[in-house]
Amino acid sequence: MPPTHPETLVVGASISGLALAACLQRQGIDYTLIEKEGETAQPWRNHYERLHLHTSKRYSNLPYKKFEKSIPRYPSRQQVIDYLEDYQQTFNIQPLLNTRATSIKREGDHWITETSKGQFVSRYVIMATGAYGRPRSLNINGIETFTGKVLHSQDYKTASDYPGQRVLIVGFGNSACEIAIDLCEKGLAPVMAVRSPVNVIPRDVLGIPVLELSMLLRRLKPSLADRISKPLVDLLIGDITTLGLRKKLYGPLEQIQREAAAPVLDIGTLRLIRQGRIKIYGAIDRVEGEKVYFKDGQTADFDVIVAGIGYYRDYAEIVDVDKERFEDLRRPVDKQAFFGKDGLYFCGYWVSPTGQIREIGMDAQKIARHIAGKRK
Repeated sequence: MPPTHPETLVVGASISGLALAACLQRQGIDYTLIEKEGETAQPWRNHYERLHLHTSKRYSNLPYKKFEKSIPRYPSRQQVIDYLEDYQQTFNIQPLLNTRATSIKREGDHWITETSKGQFVSRYVIMATGAYGRPRSLNINGIETFTGKVLHSQDYKTASDYPGQRVLIVGFGNSACEIAIDLCEKGLAPVMAVRSPVNVIPRDVLGIPVLELSMLLRRLKPSLADRISKPLVDLLIGDITTLGLRKKLYGPLEQIQREAAAPVLDIGTLRLIRQGRIKIYGAIDRVEGEKVYFKDGQTADFDVIVAGIGYYRDYAEIVDVDKERFEDLRRPVDKQAFFGKDGLYFCGYWVSPTGQIREIGMDAQKIARHIAGKRK
């Protein structure tokens, strides 16, 4: 049993937690890592089977260990899981599993963390549970009358589960778009209901991952960087309004700044829309039985509705701090006003234009160095 009075308590043992464990070890910092599930990296284990990293493996490894050379540029879900398991073994990371944190509050000069396995008292707490909390609810008039199956994209596994069925995907984010591809590859003809304007960018430009190119623009103001890159994006993506989609009034980098949400990295969805294999409808008005009524007057019958509408940004609200601490997480750690205040840190919550896993690795190193600096 790990000590109940560690110097540092890390909450969450997926990508952020594993990176932190390795970085804390490197700095010689005593820590305990807790995880609510029975395995590490549980989100990756639960994702749909077709999932691949949308960012290059070159910039998606965690500190001190790269992907093997035999792994393709964009690793599959299973290859990421294998890498994380190997990472855990390499650094002998031993989390306390099935341990759910229920409340975290400051008392004196320590943090008191209540969990399903008892209480932990630590000088530092690092939240590593991620920016994506509970799945968003599908709030549509009459959805309770739907005679088919309704599920969130979090619970979608493979198109093979729905042979010959009529599938409606609500939303047009990265998961929704890849699920649509998966359905097409299994011979289905999915429909996507897209309510809001979107930004779509190519995953690669002339064989170079677009997120690597965005590193060249990262020091510019997002709106300026978007203006510079717009002609190339328009050339490669084309006019999405001809496909029934609406384009946001601002570009992808400004979207990340304003919404803390990533644009769509196109990995083939637009091609399938142009081929007529994926149909685009607008916002949904209501559901009656198997029939879905759209606000533009169209109707269609469906057997399955997949909600690709993202997650509530609860962040880490089990932590008893002012809500401005959570607003602070909309910025990179270098610009956070409360970074490390009272010994509290957050890793992996900012949506980065240059890749989430890359940002997590850098955050973990900065946090470990910051704690080490306090000990001198």
